[in-house]
Amino acid sequence: MNTTLRSGFLVLASLALSAPASAGPFENGLAAYNRGDFAAAQQIWRPLAQTGDPWAQKLPGVMYFNGDGMPQDGAGAIAWWRKAAELGAADAQFNLGLLYDEGRVLAQDDSQAAMWYRKAAEQGNAAAQYKLGLMYTEGRGVQRDNVLAHMLFNLAAMQGHADAQKDWDIAASFLTRDQIAEARRLASGWMEQRKRYADAQLESDAAGERHFLPMSGARTSGLVPKPVKTIRIGGDGRPKPE
Repeated sequence: MNTTLRSGFLVLASLALSAPASAGPFENGLAAYNRGDFAAAQQIWRPLAQTGDPWAQKLPGVMYFNGDGMPQDGAGAIAWWRKAAELGAADAQFNLGLLYDEGRVLAQDDSQAAMWYRKAAEQGNAAAQYKLGLMYTEGRGVQRDNVLAHMLFNLAAMQGHADAQKDWDIAASFLTRDQIAEARRLASGWMEQRKRYADAQLESDAAGERHFLPMSGARTSGLVPKPVKTIRIGGDGRPKPE
């Protein structure tokens, strides 16, 4: 199967810069970056990044990697992306996964690639879902599992990922009808869990709390949701009792 599916390589230099919904300094930096005023973007983002804002931390990494207004510095990019990834920024998690996967700047490591892809995929990152699906088809860094690959391609395809839309059909050709039904059931269940998570997040935003969606390794460490369990984090950073 791995000879048929495309690599789905995404160039980090063309990383789309997305922002939170609310307006503020972050968006001002984004506007500066998009008009090519890299010095202004750096001046705005760096203080935010140094306070531990994961949205801001991933962006100096993009600038270092691309050489936007500064010499290219892969190690500097990774340092910022790792900080953002550890705080839950899905784009940064995907970038680390891709660098480990391709052996660019970082030493090639399938297990590390799969780990970071999974973290981003669990947050709904379509590119990470697709790349993790490829790893399941090839058995790289994970146990080979075409059902989970089909599920992941399905999730990415529903978000408009072009390669996943094509490879979803290819993956299906390696499965029985029962296996296809199982993959679809897993994808549907995961989407429902994500919806419930998003609804809970909206309800908690006003209270200054964050909700985390726990995921289970029940099926060969796949992207399978656990029964609903919400962890509330208060303003002091400590878990709050339900």
